[in-house]
Amino acid sequence: MYILPAIDLKSGEVVRLVEGDYNNKTIYSKNPLEVLDFFIENGSKYLHIVDLDGASDGETINFNTIKQIIKKCSLFVEVGGGIRNEDTIKKYLDIGVKRIILGTLAAENIDFTEKMINKYMEHIAVSVDSRDRMIAIKGWKEIKKEDSVEFCIKLDSMGIDTIIYTDISKDGKLSGTNLDIYKELREKVSCSIIASGGITFEEEIIKLRDMNIDGAIVGKSIYEKKIDLKRIIEIAQ
Repeated sequence: MYILPAIDLKSGEVVRLVEGDYNNKTIYSKNPLEVLDFFIENGSKYLHIVDLDGASDGETINFNTIKQIIKKCSLFVEVGGGIRNEDTIKKYLDIGVKRIILGTLAAENIDFTEKMINKYMEHIAVSVDSRDRMIAIKGWKEIKKEDSVEFCIKLDSMGIDTIIYTDISKDGKLSGTNLDIYKELREKVSCSIIASGGITFEEEIIKLRDMNIDGAIVGKSIYEKKIDLKRIIEIAQ
């Protein structure tokens, strides 16, 4: 298993939200490149970036900041937030992003998503964000009445390489993640699964690793020093 430390961008700043609430945010750094340096110094090989402005508004508001991050590092970088068409996918791939994360687009246009999966293969991931098992879209502001696990099964049947699954109720609370949902997903899909949302404790990294989850996104618990990045990278391996 690998660890993806997270940089969530809003207006060029590194922030974290609680349950996706844009009115409940904490600014951790005004300089994302300093955060990047910290991740690299602690052994990171992967990086998860979310354009929160993009997720909410459907525009690549933080594109230039993301481009600066890519230029400065050799990490495997995945990016999500506001990616609503193929032109944006190409734009990110052209600057060196390794994996493009589709969220709202995947939930609203499954035919187009399947086309992108077939065309870009391992460079496409789908972020399945769930509240009470239902899919949340548009920066988690809207709920689509579709079971999130059934949606994952559908994506798996299409040949998706990677699913990133987030239980929104756990996100940003530093109270632990939803281990049960990852156990269920691992039993029902064959694609790679990345756990996201609320991962706070070393024990969770061990349990996710042992249930053969492929990756774990860790954000607020790193910034709040609840978890040691270098150590969990070693544990995950």
